[in-house]
Amino acid sequence: MKGTFPGSNNSEKDQALNTSASQLRRQLESLSSVASIGASLDVETTAQRLADLIVPELGDFANVNLAREIHDGEEPPERTGGGNLALRRTALAPADRQWPEGYLLVGDDLPILPNQAVIRNFQAGQGFSISGRSHFMAACDHNLDTFRAFVPVDGDNEELSLLCIPLVTERGRGPLEQPGLLLGSVEVWRSAPFTDADLRLLQWLATYAAVSIDNARRYTREHRLALALQQSLLPSAQFGMAAAETAGIYLPAGSGTTGGLGGDWFDVIRLSSARVALVVGDVVGRGVYAAVAMGRMRTAVRTLADLDLAPDELLTHLDDLVIQMAEGDEAAEKDFAGSSCIYAVLDPTTRRCAMASAGHPPPALVRPDGTAEYIPLIPGPLLGVGGLAFEVTEVDLRDGDVLALYSDGLVEHPWKDIDRGMADFRESLVSTRPADGDLDVAASRLVSGISPDDLRDDVTLLLARVRGVSDEDTASWEIPADPAEVAGSRQNAVDRISDWGLDELAFTTELVVSELVTNAIRYGGGGATLRLIRESDRLTCEVSDPSSTAPHLKRARDTDEGGRGLYITARLVTRWGVRYSPAGKTIWTEQHLRLV
Repeated sequence: MKGTFPGSNNSEKDQALNTSASQLRRQLESLSSVASIGASLDVETTAQRLADLIVPELGDFANVNLAREIHDGEEPPERTGGGNLALRRTALAPADRQWPEGYLLVGDDLPILPNQAVIRNFQAGQGFSISGRSHFMAACDHNLDTFRAFVPVDGDNEELSLLCIPLVTERGRGPLEQPGLLLGSVEVWRSAPFTDADLRLLQWLATYAAVSIDNARRYTREHRLALALQQSLLPSAQFGMAAAETAGIYLPAGSGTTGGLGGDWFDVIRLSSARVALVVGDVVGRGVYAAVAMGRMRTAVRTLADLDLAPDELLTHLDDLVIQMAEGDEAAEKDFAGSSCIYAVLDPTTRRCAMASAGHPPPALVRPDGTAEYIPLIPGPLLGVGGLAFEVTEVDLRDGDVLALYSDGLVEHPWKDIDRGMADFRESLVSTRPADGDLDVAASRLVSGISPDDLRDDVTLLLARVRGVSDEDTASWEIPADPAEVAGSRQNAVDRISDWGLDELAFTTELVVSELVTNAIRYGGGGATLRLIRESDRLTCEVSDPSSTAPHLKRARDTDEGGRGLYITARLVTRWGVRYSPAGKTIWTEQHLRLV
């Protein structure tokens, strides 16, 4: 068994290398595609390309073993003083060869080796060479199972030689430079001794490959971190509310050089009075920064949605926020500039949907009969432009209609333009018929033919199947501007609550109606409208009046004769709020139902 190769530049080896210059040049010419090793940001692909380049120019067989942590994007710890290398077989060449029984295949962990000097030197970053069966058996401590796991041929072959080079990458520079990071090993086998030229060439390839593998490892780590962050920020894929049943899918782009996790996102936001907001956005950029920017954007939209703003008003405020977040921050300006968003509000009582777009593609509408069309909305400017208006488009819906909101990654690909992509997506909607059956299954079918490795941009799809609130679950009364009408309003509300079998909510509802109707008549400047909405899990009580004056929740002093009504109301209900319209304002409250 030969000794280890420390890689020192002594004159004897330099002379041997010079005598083999022609051989080295021929090998380098045959390996002219060495740059392809680093063309992928996938660890396994990079390792396989290295093995494929080595065979048959340097040997008959080759394999690449990487530290187990590498596959998860983590940095392997320093391992010294033992035979447990904690490596995993990652690549084999030729890839289509039938390997002998017991030989380690791709995905297998290397067994623990004897604690020998050659192994400790390898852990320190030095390669080694072994020739002949007897030497292989000695290296395996005469363990036949270990021998079969490492030697790629059957039988006695005293001419078989192994050249093993560690994959090492630098971790630091300067006076406090850390030792190289041991990523794994590359092994070459053949039926002839290896020359110094072979050694130098394999060392050069290993150095280049180690950098490429470490780059892929770092990308894997960032990609997984960004994906975990983004997945934690995205809502549950399925929702069931009075307004709609929804299903969402997010597909990150593949790990190619042009791929990577982007900033696509979707959200489903419960609004007051049984309404629901559907949102899809696309933040430019890649990786962790795009995921963070997406989280900031989604939080901003949820905050604005809680104000019950109309879609055009919400996008206007969001546009201002994007500009403010990017001011004086070059990274934020890069993340947010060119971002798009579509915001739609679905009202199940009127079965109307109002939507506005900031540079986002139009949603599709699929009818129960299977026909599909794109809603002809007028897209506004991308977020961050400022100073331009957004327009609202309203569409009438029927129970069973399906709205499909998506990001441009679903319809725009390198091999087809967006017009062709939208036409294909419309045909897929027609053939899938998402109005029927399980909506989550339909969403999965719509993206089933998409390979993440072929994507340059993420794919986001949000489906919402409309189910309006029935007339039996709503009740409304017009109330004249007369304080004497308050008692009648209370009685109407209590009677309807009783008809619905919600007697346990009667006392609270009576108090809420009394307070809100009294305030509307006293301060609203006209009559009022009282409406009750029953959902499967909550009861909404709302009072509308023509005034735009905002109510204020305050704590009355002990000596005050009034001012406690709204405070008491807020304490008795689950949630309450105010929304404004051109006709005035609406104060609403929600009470959760006791589900049996």
